[in-house]
Amino acid sequence: MRIAKFMSAGRIINGTLEKSGEILVGSDGNKYDPSKVSYLPPASPTKIIGLVLNYSDHANELGLATASEPVLLFKPNNTLLGHLGNIIYPKGATYMHYEAELVVVIGRECRRVRASDSNKYVKGYTIGNDVTVRDFITNTFRPPIKAKGFDTFLPLGPCVVTSDELSDISNLSLTTKVNGEVRQRGNTKNLMHSVPELIEFISDFMTLEEDDLIMTGTPKGISPIKPGDKVEIAIDNIGTLRNTVVPEGTST
Repeated sequence: MRIAKFMSAGRIINGTLEKSGEILVGSDGNKYDPSKVSYLPPASPTKIIGLVLNYSDHANELGLATASEPVLLFKPNNTLLGHLGNIIYPKGATYMHYEAELVVVIGRECRRVRASDSNKYVKGYTIGNDVTVRDFITNTFRPPIKAKGFDTFLPLGPCVVTSDELSDISNLSLTTKVNGEVRQRGNTKNLMHSVPELIEFISDFMTLEEDDLIMTGTPKGISPIKPGDKVEIAIDNIGTLRNTVVPEGTST
């Protein structure tokens, strides 16, 4: 199943997206044209947990050392943005970039989950763009809250593909295009800490709830984006997340 949330005629509708991406089916039983609705983030998390440097090639391109344990950060919920929404480029920023990520969506409340049992607690997977302004990353030992915390800095979607439909995530290609040009390529087979390992590590000290998000990190290939750019992130068997960058002061 491909879970989607969207707005049509002023109503918020939960539904599903056909694999072709050509038809949305609402929980009301009606069919909707995806080009005539406004997509909303397909999950409503209580918290969003990010991974720092979970691909060694990304650490290498930044000249940073990797850690033996997962390094976590919180992404605030105000950053959430739906498929086709506008990413706001903050006034005064000089280096804003995308980060393509596979995102895990938790299916039910859990605590102290063993890695071997982790799939029982996963609702599914979606695509995230961990937008970042590198201007505000001046000390790698402190969480980059401002750099990653602006409104619209987490496009998510277009849907959540449930884990029964996407049972193997160990070899998924990620591709980022900006204005049609490939800027980033990666594969989940190169994750330093796997999804089961991450769920075990995080749930050891934190209760995870339904729709909570775990962002699994980005591979190498970051580059600047600016107002007017169209960013597309594709992940095998999930789809393509598309967003446009607009200057601050433009309606989302």
